[in-house]
Amino acid sequence: MYALRRVGQGLLSLLVVSIAIWSLMAFTPGDPALRILQARGILEPTAEQVELLRAELGLDRPLILRYLDWMTGLVRGDLGPSWATGRPISDEFLSRLPATVLLTVVALLLALALTMVLGIPAALWASRWPDTLSRGFALVALSLPSFLIGVVLVEVITLRLGLGRVLADGTIATVFLPALTLALGPAATWSRLLRTGLLETRNAPFLSVARGRGASRNYLLTRHLLPHAAPPMLTVIGLSAAALLGGAPVVETVFTWPGVGLYVVKAIDTRDLPVVAATALFAVVVYLVTSLVTDLLLVRIDPSRKATT
Repeated sequence: MYALRRVGQGLLSLLVVSIAIWSLMAFTPGDPALRILQARGILEPTAEQVELLRAELGLDRPLILRYLDWMTGLVRGDLGPSWATGRPISDEFLSRLPATVLLTVVALLLALALTMVLGIPAALWASRWPDTLSRGFALVALSLPSFLIGVVLVEVITLRLGLGRVLADGTIATVFLPALTLALGPAATWSRLLRTGLLETRNAPFLSVARGRGASRNYLLTRHLLPHAAPPMLTVIGLSAAALLGGAPVVETVFTWPGVGLYVVKAIDTRDLPVVAATALFAVVVYLVTSLVTDLLLVRIDPSRKATT
């Protein structure tokens, strides 16, 4: 029942957000039919051509029917034509989606690795140099915007160290710099949260019992400390993983990464509202699905959460 209730809440949220996004697109000044004809090379279309295309796209129908047509198309995977190119948005979007998925997955893995490397030593040697190093990293990573971090990484790694050819040879290494840029912010937050969680668990009574039985530090860390620090971290990581998509447009623009982020930046520049609306709704869906999966995992770990969510 809990899972069904959460799915229902997600669908209701998606409905409200879809209405808001579609309304912004529908009530923005300008004639979509005119924009599409101009994108097809007809710079000065006649009134008859505009009306024919409006009828073809259903733009002459009542607003409620247009919204239902739009939602029905989304369910079928038909996002309509781009105002800038006249091509189906579905084709353009799907051709760029794998690049963004690859970037996001690699960024997530890098963020998790950095979290472990920085967070665990900061907790084991609190108030000593590993903790100071972790705190300094978090301060810098959270203070600088993503585009500036990207520019600095390009300057240092490709120009100063001469690794530009290695990182631009079309292999998996190509994704390293943009993924690292995207990963630094989440890693800064996660590593400090992991440190806090480990420190809160370190003095728990059950650990004193385990130490008295001669358990090693590695055993305590992997069997007790990390499992008890995981649930609070899981919530933050789940939501931050979805939020990585929010930073993708900036990072993809800096590195000219051919993903959805760069696609939507160009759409905003040309006022291609259907593309902006489709990508915004996609981001909302990813956020809702990630939130749902995270909640279900937390409930499985701690069933008492059902009563508080």
